[in-house]
Amino acid sequence: MVRVRQHVDALDVLKLINRFLKGGVQVAGQCQATTQGVPQGGPLSPVLANVVLDELDWVLERRGHRFARYADDCNLFVKSKRAGERIMHSVTRYLRDSLRLTVNAQKSAVDAPRNRKFLGFTVSRGDARLKVANSAIDKLKAEVRALTRRTRGHRLSDIVQELKTALTGWKAYFGIAEVLSPLRELDKWVRRRLRCYAWKQWGSGGYRELRKRGVSVREAWNTSKSAHGPWRLSQTPALTLALPTKLFRQMGLPELATTRAA
Repeated sequence: MVRVRQHVDALDVLKLINRFLKGGVQVAGQCQATTQGVPQGGPLSPVLANVVLDELDWVLERRGHRFARYADDCNLFVKSKRAGERIMHSVTRYLRDSLRLTVNAQKSAVDAPRNRKFLGFTVSRGDARLKVANSAIDKLKAEVRALTRRTRGHRLSDIVQELKTALTGWKAYFGIAEVLSPLRELDKWVRRRLRCYAWKQWGSGGYRELRKRGVSVREAWNTSKSAHGPWRLSQTPALTLALPTKLFRQMGLPELATTRAA
């Protein structure tokens, strides 16, 4: 609060922040007093992080370091591992002694940029191009799996519209990525999930649906009588022909691997 007062002189704002900090929390339905920290997920945490760590930014700039910080997540970039270890020790000591903050040793490391992630991004090996981190792709896949569960019972067009909302927001954030090959694979995987969903929805009428969409009698018969499950069949030529990429585009499904217009 001492540092906040250096930036804010409005008494009502200071009182509001103080109430946030001392408002208590609910644990198992019981209210408990808060003695440290800020409400999880609230807007106050990044604000206070910027107020306190603004001094760290100035110190790093004065020392000529290249760095990027978002709230309490910070990356510093140097030319060698030895320099990284030295700066890690120096910054840790400054945060402890001057700002009374403790660096999370489990989440901090001296490492090559390609082995670290920052705000969902990392860089590629060799040419150091911006790349979506694997953990961000895995998180999106989990969301797509939830939306395309074979037991949901919604129309395919409705599922596509739900995916459109999720994928458009994801692309708006990660669209600056320069390495597109993982996104192309992700696009293929999403379309395969939709083909799998459609095949499950068709059920015993799978043969009829395939024939209606231009699949040959032989391909439709072999696919509909196959002992393989929906996921295996979702990558067969019959399902790819019946539900092509062009169809999903017409339905409004975004493609993540397309670059932004200049």
